[in-house]
Amino acid sequence: MSNTQIPQNYKSLLGLYDTQKAIGLIKTIFQEKICAALHLKRVTAPLFVAHGSGLNDDLNGVERPVRFDVPCLNGDAEVVHSLAKWKRYALAKYGFRPGQGIVCDMNAIRRDETPDNLHSIYVDQWDWERVITARQRTLPFLKDTVRDIVDAVCATADELRWKFPELKRVRLDREVTFITTQELEDLYPALTPKERENAFAKAHGTVCLLQIGGRLASGRPHDGRAPDYDDWGLNCDILFWHKPLGCALELSSMGIRVDADALRRQLAEAGCPERAELPFHRMLLDGQLPLTMGGGIGQSRLCMLLLGKAHVGEVQVSLWDEETDRICRQAGVVLL
Repeated sequence: MSNTQIPQNYKSLLGLYDTQKAIGLIKTIFQEKICAALHLKRVTAPLFVAHGSGLNDDLNGVERPVRFDVPCLNGDAEVVHSLAKWKRYALAKYGFRPGQGIVCDMNAIRRDETPDNLHSIYVDQWDWERVITARQRTLPFLKDTVRDIVDAVCATADELRWKFPELKRVRLDREVTFITTQELEDLYPALTPKERENAFAKAHGTVCLLQIGGRLASGRPHDGRAPDYDDWGLNCDILFWHKPLGCALELSSMGIRVDADALRRQLAEAGCPERAELPFHRMLLDGQLPLTMGGGIGQSRLCMLLLGKAHVGEVQVSLWDEETDRICRQAGVVLL
């Protein structure tokens, strides 16, 4: 059974050709703005990393990476889930200083994803990372960075409306409302985590949900987060209210990365202290990696948001089941 639902009376604001043109403009304009806002330089990133290196993102710990053998290397490789840890390694390799950072195109395959209006087995995002100082490992610094990202998103939307007046109905709230996962649970104790996000985003428009990964008062985390890249006390998701679907759209997962103390603490809490012996983790614990912050910003998600699209397949090419194809075809939704 398909998880896709097309809202009644939904109609794309742009035709097929203008949609393709707008996707190109969004990716060009936003990358320029985010690089200027966060002082980033574009670099080339890997599609796969060595199995056992500790560089791949474990996401919630249950997703299986696409793995294949590489005979010439006498080992296996994995298609990346994200570049959260690779970027930190790259910053050390490039010798970047505090205040400097990188951004790259990340393309991933998440084979265990359940496709729906917002999710696909193909993931494309801008992955960014920058070096920070120990004094910048604070919530106020994290919040300032979130505001810079939201400003870049809204500025991109403004430019896009000049090119395509049909998009004047797409309105974003520049004011960010910050809330922790515990505060959200306290506010809506009877709702599921996703229902809480939807209720709060509907009320506030643009939301930054803080401190994801650790257990809440209920005994459960709000959402899963790998223990070895974000500091669970200094991370967040950026959510926008998406009017066509009537839900919160998560545009970015980001945070200040673990230092040695946070890594040890979170590996123990997650029940996987053995990861500390992997090459990446040893480098971090031995002080060979810089302090950083970073995140991913969904490219297809941003296109959906700014173009008012109801299905991610309208802005990216992926694989869909027959039922999803039928639902979209009957609703007049063109999947690329």
